[in-house]
Amino acid sequence: MRVTVVGDVLLDVDINGTASRLSPDAPVPVVDVAEVRRRAGGAGLVATLLARDGHDVTLVTALSDDDSASYLDAALATVSVLAGAPLAATPTKTRVRIGTHQMVRFDEGCAPVPTPDCTGAMAAAIESAEVIVVADYGRGITSNADVRAALTAAASRVPVVWDPHPSGSTPVEGAAAVTPNLAEALAFAKPSGTHPLRKAAEEAGEVLLEQWNCGAVLVTIGEDGAVLVDGSSAEHVPAPPARVEDPCGAGDRLAGSLAVYLSLGLDLPRAAARAVADASEFLGNGGAASLQGVGGKPAADQPESKAGSSRGAENNAPRGNRHDGIQLARRVRAAGGTVVATGGCFDLLHAGHARTLAAARSMGDCLVVCLNSDDSVRRLKGDPRPIVSQEDRAELLLTLQCVDAVVIFDEDTPEASIESIRPHLWVKGGDYQPGDLPEARLVESWGGKCVTVPFHPARSTSGLAEALAKVG
Repeated sequence: MRVTVVGDVLLDVDINGTASRLSPDAPVPVVDVAEVRRRAGGAGLVATLLARDGHDVTLVTALSDDDSASYLDAALATVSVLAGAPLAATPTKTRVRIGTHQMVRFDEGCAPVPTPDCTGAMAAAIESAEVIVVADYGRGITSNADVRAALTAAASRVPVVWDPHPSGSTPVEGAAAVTPNLAEALAFAKPSGTHPLRKAAEEAGEVLLEQWNCGAVLVTIGEDGAVLVDGSSAEHVPAPPARVEDPCGAGDRLAGSLAVYLSLGLDLPRAAARAVADASEFLGNGGAASLQGVGGKPAADQPESKAGSSRGAENNAPRGNRHDGIQLARRVRAAGGTVVATGGCFDLLHAGHARTLAAARSMGDCLVVCLNSDDSVRRLKGDPRPIVSQEDRAELLLTLQCVDAVVIFDEDTPEASIESIRPHLWVKGGDYQPGDLPEARLVESWGGKCVTVPFHPARSTSGLAEALAKVG
């Protein structure tokens, strides 16, 4: 699905460590830093989550040209970024955590800035989208007249879900849904009295529905879920129970999911229920803090990616690859099916491979193969491997009726691809023990399982290669 995310990007920095003593200078804990993670926040988080779900995501935003923006370049590698001219410093939110507890947050560069530019490519990305998420964090992109005109026109064609901000712009008329949290809704609606939680959300939602002339207002109320107001009724949407240690990113997850479900044809109540459930699951799994971050030097100090930078260019090419296998997995999950995935080099396809793949496919509704790229195989196996190029290996795999899609990865291990596919079952040959697989913890983190199928020791790529060498 082609999703365009419009909004303001922040840099979120997590400083994680432990504390076992107080400072001699003041009665404050001394934090021994274990790791520093940097990730895209705001609209960048929405785009990252949707790309991880398998969608073809374009981010329309404004970026600076400082070191923090260089980290954002790396964090948004799976997203096509279209940005206006560089503005002020990148807004950065730094959280210091001891264990899972947030101790303090520092905000930098969050002062108001001039309205960003809108390039032709940015407007075209809005016009061509199948669904749009607006993540307004008050940095001005949604106040640009050309952006607003494109969003208004798009709202008559496709679902537009708007996540508002107290310092941001008014949602365009015709948006399918607006998703403020209760504090934001009360700030916008300015009710005259005080009411219990749900009643306050309902009354604020009714005011905002008329004020914004949108299809619905979904007011989130923390662990109690949300209240959906659509003009005909106000409905409480309960949240599944979840152990929440950090609510960061819940609104971003909810807005992105709601937009996708509406685009898939679900009505508002069902789409809202699923979006609230997705947000609860996201928080239960650790929320934004659990996402893989970018460390080391800024991207500006590292070799440029093959796709290059897309900032400020009219002919922006997507950065990273969107694979049909990831989108297929998303569609199968949305339909309630079982996604199965496996991985390997598959250098010389033989009967053992075919039996393993057929067994894996029999366990679910689709089979996605994570295939080591040529560079990955070379690092793992040494020269002269691979014998067969990645393009030919992928083509051969796809000739098998049991293989539905192939995702090629460049890393030594397939974890990044697995996280994008999020299979219910990760399958390997019986020469492995499920609990010993390095991918086991990752797959189990979303409730999936690692399983093995019978291993055929007499059939191997190495043996076949040796036999071919003798023939030659």
